[in-house]
Amino acid sequence: MPPTLAAVAALPQLGLRSLTGPLPATPVVWVAVSELEDPTPFLEGGELVLTTGMRLTAANAEGYVSRLVARGVAGLGFAVGVIHETVPAGLLAAARDQGLVLLEVPRPTPFIAIGKAVSRVLAAEWYEDVTRAFQAQRELTRAALTGPGALVARLARLLGGWALLLDASGDVRHAEPARARDRADALAPELSRLRRPPDRGGPAASVALAVPDDHIVVQRIGLGERPRGFLAVGADAPLPPTAHTIVGAAVALLTLQSETPRTGRDLRASLAALLLGRPGEGPAIPRGPVRVLACAGGAAVLDALESDAAGARCPALPLGGHIAVIVPDGALGTVERILAGSGPIGVSDPASGDLRPALRQAEEALAAAGRSDRDVLHYSRLPGQGVLGLMDPGPAHAFADALLAPLRAEGLVETVRAYVAANGHGEAAARALGVHRHTLRSRMRKAAELLGRDPDDPAVRAELWIALAITSNGEERIGHRGDSQSGAPRIP
Repeated sequence: MPPTLAAVAALPQLGLRSLTGPLPATPVVWVAVSELEDPTPFLEGGELVLTTGMRLTAANAEGYVSRLVARGVAGLGFAVGVIHETVPAGLLAAARDQGLVLLEVPRPTPFIAIGKAVSRVLAAEWYEDVTRAFQAQRELTRAALTGPGALVARLARLLGGWALLLDASGDVRHAEPARARDRADALAPELSRLRRPPDRGGPAASVALAVPDDHIVVQRIGLGERPRGFLAVGADAPLPPTAHTIVGAAVALLTLQSETPRTGRDLRASLAALLLGRPGEGPAIPRGPVRVLACAGGAAVLDALESDAAGARCPALPLGGHIAVIVPDGALGTVERILAGSGPIGVSDPASGDLRPALRQAEEALAAAGRSDRDVLHYSRLPGQGVLGLMDPGPAHAFADALLAPLRAEGLVETVRAYVAANGHGEAAARALGVHRHTLRSRMRKAAELLGRDPDDPAVRAELWIALAITSNGEERIGHRGDSQSGAPRIP
């Protein structure tokens, strides 16, 4: 949730003072500075508007306030000691009459300080929401390993409401709490709408409705035209964006459980391996060193694996636009031959235990294979990977930690990673991050200040690439020169 006007005004470093009485819990979505007589065409509502009153007169004060109130701004901050020594009486009277919160901004407080303070609070709230959603997804994934009933129960607790899992006919499979089962009959019309195929005017994958004391979201489960079931959740207030993210994660997990794996592999084990980084939880996960393959061939990959006994023993899981396959290291050559012709493949280095770094390696190799039009590309053969094998683990990690520490503190590591991966091309990095190029440029300026060096310098980018590669790969690509105690060579 955005910070409230009361919370912003309470920040001691700003010295803001309310001239219109106690401050309400109105959210502040942004700070806008304007000296226009009518700034409302450039506002969306919810902003704290800041002005020095440059164009304000006794004649236009009432109209100025009326327009701000009609637009739905959170409040007005008026700087004293710049154009006006005090807040004009006409403006104050109009604000009180029309219910507009008016804050006095002291002369020593620059407007940019207010903007930065609100921006920091918004960023902290956003980070907290992302962290909460990520933790919730992990909890749902663990619950999914037990079964759909446990997942539904966990979801209801995370939302602070109720949850219903219905089968394709609308019958209740699981309800949390048990009394939520009584809501199933009222949802029947919504299920009928969700059953309609898209070519017959059916909606997308969900519907939302509000009834007295209940805000409900219903989502269909399954990948085909016919749903395999439905998930309904409800709470006594509208679900915030973070809650919708959590519900989406639950639907994805239930969809994975409802779609029978085409090769008969253990889905629970695959989820544990690729989403939780715990490959030893399921019997279908190969023991010992394994490779992770990221394959772009879609259904062709699953068909190829199913057609061969060796491939059928390799767990596979659809992940976004590709399929991840876990292959025993000794069977890599056989599986590569099985998948030949199914599409580009990225292959990780040997790994065991937590497979998340290996999955990232495979995805990076797959992306490079697509760019270079190659059928199979191993991560170890990407440009520069051989350099990491020459480094001593201790000094290498010390170097990486020291260089990246200020970036981690400000949450800029992924921004710099995208910039380095794009070889300093801002447009490409912005697209990879899904942000505007101006946002990317602002973040990189901040990164340059924190680093004390220019990321546009090729030598600096090379250092950053090495540090990022070390922290991404852990010990996998460094320290293979020999055993530091015995001097005996180590076999990768």
